[in-house]
Amino acid sequence: MPRVFLMIAALSVCGVANAQTLEGFASLPADTFAPGPTSGQLIPPPPPNGRMTPFVDSQPVQGFSSVLRASNGDYLAMPDNGFGAKDNSPDYVLRVYRISPEFRTKHGGSGTIDVKSYITLRDPDGRIKFPIVADADFYPGTSTPVDPRIQRRRWLTGGDFDIESVREAPDGTLWFGDEFGPFLIHTDKTGKVLEAPYPLPNVQSPQNPFLGSGAFNLPRSKGFEGMAISPNGRKLYPMLEGALTTDTDQRRLIINEFDLKSRAYTGRQWFYRLDSPAFAIGDLTTVEKDLFLVIERDNNQGVAAAFKKIFIVDFKQVDSAGYLIKHEVADLLQIDDPYDIGRFGPVFRFPFQTIESVIPLGSRRLGILDDNNYPFSSARNPGEPDPNEFIIIKLDQPTRQFARPGWQEDDDDGKDGGSGKR
Repeated sequence: MPRVFLMIAALSVCGVANAQTLEGFASLPADTFAPGPTSGQLIPPPPPNGRMTPFVDSQPVQGFSSVLRASNGDYLAMPDNGFGAKDNSPDYVLRVYRISPEFRTKHGGSGTIDVKSYITLRDPDGRIKFPIVADADFYPGTSTPVDPRIQRRRWLTGGDFDIESVREAPDGTLWFGDEFGPFLIHTDKTGKVLEAPYPLPNVQSPQNPFLGSGAFNLPRSKGFEGMAISPNGRKLYPMLEGALTTDTDQRRLIINEFDLKSRAYTGRQWFYRLDSPAFAIGDLTTVEKDLFLVIERDNNQGVAAAFKKIFIVDFKQVDSAGYLIKHEVADLLQIDDPYDIGRFGPVFRFPFQTIESVIPLGSRRLGILDDNNYPFSSARNPGEPDPNEFIIIKLDQPTRQFARPGWQEDDDDGKDGGSGKR
């Protein structure tokens, strides 16, 4: 029996602009580091934004590309592969940090973020079936020895995977979406790899370790950027950041469905259409059954940033061309800030090049984090690396209302400012 593919993509919905208000702001300084090993040894000169490398016996806490809620108001924030490329990140160790923000609100608050702890991704049992950085004597293309801690503990690095998303399964294990393969990586709650990574059938990027002399059909670093999990925890929905090279529509991004019980792709697909082929997505996050938030952005930063938006899509709403229908939820460059919580005046802009984390905090509230690409991006102050900012915005209507007009909101908004338990 042939597999049924649900074809989908994106169509912007015209109408009155939606309003969003800044309710909380917290920031982690750009120059925030965790214990080593030494990183940044393969970043070429000149020093980006004046930051001299390497970072001796330390790892930047940066590049937040996914976020989960934890207990007691904490969050689990996941950096990506490190310094933006496979070639310059083999000494960047893949981790997930537990962070505790104290949001500045209209009632006060420090606006700071405390880094409490972290887990490190590792493969002590050799589940990964291709050579990783820990297997080598020297970092690729150099005469610099691989740090003994990476070798001994088989820590995973940005030279092995570019993790861009993480979701927690009902059993407490973690699933990561990777761009290089693209792969799905399964670990326990401490970051230990439990089984061989799962490739996406018939899709390979130039960085796929199994590519060999074969042809790739996915551009470099355009693998799994966002990844949602169904409310019942049974399905993953990894989303490609780029269109397949063989696709006639270079604005079409594919969302696949992966069944956690059978450990296999179901064959179901949805298509999301970018507003421009020059844009990219930053995250795919579940609101409820069939409803998902998508961050879509241009590649600009600072005053040049012109498109940083959040849309909602309903897997049951498809247009006549087979694309998911997009409903704009928030414009991150036009956030009302009547109490000057962000300290940038009455209109708050989130003008970062890459914005890759959104998390629902109630029916009208969203938490959003930037990926600061440390030490490269400088959206806030030219010549200075960006901080990791975490904001909470309140929408003018419930998220479900954007996709399903006429729905009546329950009084469940949970004015917790981001606290709660997962």
